[in-house]
Amino acid sequence: MSTFASGYDPEPGNQAIPHASIVLPCFNEEEHVLAEVERICRAMDKSGMAYELLAVDDGSTDETLARLRLAEPDFPSLKVIGFTRNGGAGTVRRIGTQQARGQIVVWTDADLTYPNERIPELIGMLDADPTIDQVVGARTSEEGTLKIARVPAKWFVRKLAERLTNADIPDLNSGLRAFRRSVALPYLRLLPPGFSCVTTITLAFLSNGHEVRYVPIEYAKRAGRSKFHFFSDAYRYVLQVLRMVMYFNPLKVLMPPALTLLVLGAGKGIYDLVVHPFHFANDTILIFVTGMILASMALLADLIVRSRPDS
Repeated sequence: MSTFASGYDPEPGNQAIPHASIVLPCFNEEEHVLAEVERICRAMDKSGMAYELLAVDDGSTDETLARLRLAEPDFPSLKVIGFTRNGGAGTVRRIGTQQARGQIVVWTDADLTYPNERIPELIGMLDADPTIDQVVGARTSEEGTLKIARVPAKWFVRKLAERLTNADIPDLNSGLRAFRRSVALPYLRLLPPGFSCVTTITLAFLSNGHEVRYVPIEYAKRAGRSKFHFFSDAYRYVLQVLRMVMYFNPLKVLMPPALTLLVLGAGKGIYDLVVHPFHFANDTILIFVTGMILASMALLADLIVRSRPDS
């Protein structure tokens, strides 16, 4: 007998190696997690693709894990993984991707915000074009809490990332994306444990010349309580953007301020020579030397990056 009142009755699942693996982090989602699982499985079964759905309970304190375990027999492609403590969305996605058997990995959320019925479409884009390594669902609206603060903050971080990567990024931290697992594996160790993991995987692909495509998607109001904390998570987003660009292209971060200081120091030096012949002020020397130090650090960091096997 089916666990679900909606009457969803999947056909026997394909036990062959899946083509796609969907990683679904779950943390205190007891009221709606089964509806999300059903929606994903319905869409994937209809597409005819071989898949697995890895529902990872991230140490929930409610009945999320129990409900997933109870539903597991009703969904042949569902595999439930339970964490004994909360490790964060980034930890879930990293471990889920490592354990995934599919060539393509999909990340999404269990809070009913993303149009997960479009997951086959994202996978199909990767299948149709081998030059694309990641497809991201770019949200056309912002439905989160503190919208008046989130919109300008996200705009600033996104523009900073675009400036540092020389790429157009319609949505930097969308939680819905599909990518080739083989391409992502070297970058999994860079994923932070929190929400900025999605920003990290975007920047890792872009910084290394991997093709990333964006598909406009609708974004619904989330079910349940948000785990996003505006001030702390926004601060982490900015740090993560700078950290990732420093990791792959430190010249982008360090050389502009270095050159600015060198130009200011040289200009101030000319001014000092005109006003006080044969005398440089202490601040002139300090500005110029600081620029030289930053420029040297930028060149040294770039040399280290280029000597790494994963660069």
